This record gives sequence, C-alpha cells and structure tokens, in this order.
Amino acid sequence: MTASPPGPETRPWLVQYGEHIPETVPAPAHASVPGAMADAAARFADRKAFTTVMPNGMYGTLTYAQIDRMSDAFAVYLREVIGLDAGDRVALQMPNCLAYPVTMLGTLKAGCVVVNTNPLYTADEMEHQFTDSGARAVVLVDLFTDKMEKILSRTPVEHVILARVPEFFPPLVKQITWAVMKWWNRVIPAHGLNVTPLPEALAKGLASPAFPKSGPVPYYANTTHDDLALLQYTGGTTGVAKGAMLTHGNLLWNLAQIRGMTGSHIEEGREVVLTALPLYHIFAFSVNLLTMFLAGAQNILVPSPRPVQRVQRAMENYPITWLTGVNTLYNALLNEEWFIAFPPKHIKAAAGGGAAMHHAVVEAWEKMVGAPLVEGYGLTEASPMVCFQPLHGERRTGTIGIPAPHTEIRLLDDDGNPAEYGKPGELCIRGPQVMQGYWQRPDETAKTVVDGWLHTGDVAVMDPDGTFRIVDRKKDMILVSGFNVYPNEIEDCLARHPKVMEAAVIGVPDDKSGEQVQAYVVKREDDLTVEQLVAHCKAHLTGYKQPKVIRFRDELPKTAVGKILRRELRNEVIGGGA
Repeated sequence: MTASPPGPETRPWLVQYGEHIPETVPAPAHASVPGAMADAAARFADRKAFTTVMPNGMYGTLTYAQIDRMSDAFAVYLREVIGLDAGDRVALQMPNCLAYPVTMLGTLKAGCVVVNTNPLYTADEMEHQFTDSGARAVVLVDLFTDKMEKILSRTPVEHVILARVPEFFPPLVKQITWAVMKWWNRVIPAHGLNVTPLPEALAKGLASPAFPKSGPVPYYANTTHDDLALLQYTGGTTGVAKGAMLTHGNLLWNLAQIRGMTGSHIEEGREVVLTALPLYHIFAFSVNLLTMFLAGAQNILVPSPRPVQRVQRAMENYPITWLTGVNTLYNALLNEEWFIAFPPKHIKAAAGGGAAMHHAVVEAWEKMVGAPLVEGYGLTEASPMVCFQPLHGERRTGTIGIPAPHTEIRLLDDDGNPAEYGKPGELCIRGPQVMQGYWQRPDETAKTVVDGWLHTGDVAVMDPDGTFRIVDRKKDMILVSGFNVYPNEIEDCLARHPKVMEAAVIGVPDDKSGEQVQAYVVKREDDLTVEQLVAHCKAHLTGYKQPKVIRFRDELPKTAVGKILRRELRNEVIGGGA
C-alpha cells in the first residue's frame, strides 16, 4: 500500500500544520503490526508496558519484554496446540486487563485476525458476531461465561480460552482480587463450559517444540500491509453489525498519522497514558494501545470507569501524562471532589472523541488541569482517525479540527456533486487508513466506499481556514457516551415483542451521555406496558442501547409509501411534542 499527499486542490488547513505537524509522514517501516510492536518491545524491554489498576488500588504490571514473550507463547498455542491457520479469526471479549494486550498481540503474531467483541454484549449479540466472523477461538473473561454457554453450540467457535480480570497480578493480590469478585461481589457466574485457562494456554505454547529458542515466532514473517489484521464490528449505515476489514497497512498508516498530529506532545519512553476507554473500541485500540505502545509508554488500564470514582486510584497513584475519553468522562471528573481538590499535575494533553465535546467542559478542564483538551473525528471504517484539532495555537471548540497528513476530504451535496464552498455536504474521505470493506458484505461495501472514497454519512462544513465542523448526520445513528447506537437494531428488537405493532427510535440530547435513546411504540395489544418493553430490551440489548424513554403513540409519522420519518418524530420531540 502506498500513500501520497492530497492532490493539487486547495488545502487551507496546511497553514495550521505550522512547525509541529508534517505535511507528509514517512511510510511505515514495518510490514505488519506485530512486527512494529515486537520492535518496540525490544527497544523498551525493561520498561513497564501495562498496569491494570483496580478501584481499590490493587494492581498488576507487565513489562514490554513480558508482553513480547507471553504473546509469542500465545501465538504458538494458537497455531501449534489448537491448530489454527493463518487468517483464522480469534474473538477477544474482555474489559481492560493485562490479558488483552497479551492475547491481541499473540493473535496477530500467529497470523490470525483479531475480532474485538464488546464484553457487555448480550448472548444474542455475541452469537451474531461470532457466527458472522467465523471465529474459531474466543478469549473470554470469566465474568461472561454464562452468556457464552447459552450460545456456544450455535456458533463456529471450537476453543474457549478463559481469562480473569486480575490475570498476571502478583499471586496473593490476584487471589484476593478474584475472591472478592467471586464471593463478595458475586459477579463471576458458574458455568459448564470446556475451557482452557489462559495461563495454561501460555504454558502449553512455551512447552511446544515449536516455541523459538531465539528470535520471533515465524508466523507473521510474510505478512504484508494488505493482509487483514482486525475485524472491527460497526453498525454502518443499516444498523446490522458488520465487520470493518482493517488491514495491517490501514492500522500502521493511521498510527503514523496520529503520531504526525500529536508527536510534539509524545516523548518516547516517558509517557504514562490513562486508558479508561475500552480497548475493544477502535479509538482506544489505535490511540491508547498501539500508538502509545510504539512510543514506549506505560499504559494504565482501568477495567471499568463507571462510576467515575473507579478512576481515582489510577489517577492519584501514577503520573498520568496523557488520557483519552468522551465528553461524559471529562464532565464527570470535573464534578468529583477528589479531582477538584487534587487535579493531576503531569498531564500534557487529553483527547476527546466518540461524541462532540461541550465547550463548557473543554474550558473548565483546561482551566483546572492547565493542559489542552482537543477533539478529533474518526470512525471505525477509517482505523479511526481522520481529523484532529492541533495541539498548538488557537483551537476552536465545536469543530473536528483539520485533516491528518495523507487524508483527502471532499464534501458532496445531495446530488453527489462537490458542495459549494462554505456549504454543507456529506463528508467523504480518502486515505491509506480507509478500510478494505465490510466482511462478506460486498453490497454494503459498494454503498459505502465509492471509487476509493469513504462516504461517512456525516454532513460537514469547511471554514475558510480549513477547519471542519460536523453540522448534521445523514444517518440516524445515535451517539451514547461515544458509542454508536443504530435505530434499526433497537426497532427490530422492539418489533420482536408480540404485543408491538411498530416502533421508531430516535436520539435526543442528554447532558450526561450526549444523546439518549428514546422509543415510540404503537401497540398491537392494549395491555402492553412500558415495564414489559424495558424487560424485553434488557434481555436482548447491551445497556447503552436500551431506550431510556419509551412512549406509546396511536401512530407514527410516515411518508406516503409508509416509511417512518424519524427526523420528523425527532423534531416533534425536541420541539416539545411527543
């Protein structure tokens, strides 16, 4: 894969690059993500790579050398012990913990494909993703074995490797932490699954005659930029979860672009990044994990940041220099007494994404912390970063910043023609970070990637200085605390209830989560209650997808041919009607 700067068209944002952002970035020096990570592990061997911090302050740490050796062992286990082949898919379903980087890197070293899976998924959602991806193996945290047991026989999964949140903690700390989770908090269910504990899998890999006495494992030696690295599931434009195919080249180029935009604030071997966002999310995966790993940073992992008090020990006990989050996380921190009393002293910069940052939050953060809080724009299909606000000079809140190096942007009107200067148009992007397509969905790919241009479905305006602003969404996607929620999926769930005639789902502004899901339902049977629908949604949908408001209506607004008009419904609600 090659990349070059955008063509001769006007690029006013280059003036904002200044001295700190290069117009072009060097082509990635490595052919694969594991090659780049193995090189970083060798350079920073003795440095702490990942530290998982529990809410009570108990922690476990792995160095770069340990991550490298353990991931080698896991790669050998996948290829030699359980017989996976190059290109096979391995699903990873766990919160932020030390097991994640070990198994993620091990999967890529095995020449296999990582399938990131939200650990909060319901059994139905797990079944769809495992089946659609064709995953032959799953690395599962023990908190969710009961859901796995329900659906395993209906999936292609052949092997289940079981990890624990305190995996690789010091023995006594691990035992205490797990016992509290098991017996006090009662969050670890019993199960009858045939599983291989992760430490046993690593031991088998190390004991295999194929484990190299020196040098790297051989499985990724011939991997190229064009090979698939990651299936990152997203609802796309339809709400049906689809796997965005991200290659090694897509990820490596995006890492180079991210470093190009942020390099002035990243010093190799000296950064400490707080990761409260989940690593299975493409934002944290590319920015927190991959970018910071290649920079030799120590990554402070928080398994769950809700409630926000769970972040306290991590922020107090470590000299955090970088953190990423969504507006709701920053807003919550700004309202915590412990944070107000002792704001972190070492932060160089904070990045916001997933949803628009509120001006008041950015202003309050920068005043209290004394470091920039910048936001950008990205999407799963672009690995994810497309635009970012410069870390130097004046930044304009309410914008998505300027394009990253090697990123072309054009705005198209409703007829597919270039929008007039200063007028809104659909944001379309082209660059080396754009996905190869949707897994086994050529029709959906053809609708989304046209002549190499990724049609995002977002409507933007470019200001005279080259700064972009999102002004509307062509899609009806709802953003809940940075997570995409697609109305089609929620409506389909509601429609499966036997007492529902039809349903429409919209997003409305919410101070806490950015937007909240609201559902409007026409009854099939008069005795249907809100409580029944709440229970129905809870059984089939992840928490952030569940409607926060459910209201009954006699009818829904529709077109002449019967298509429900979500936008009209949304206008009614925001205008005070229901």
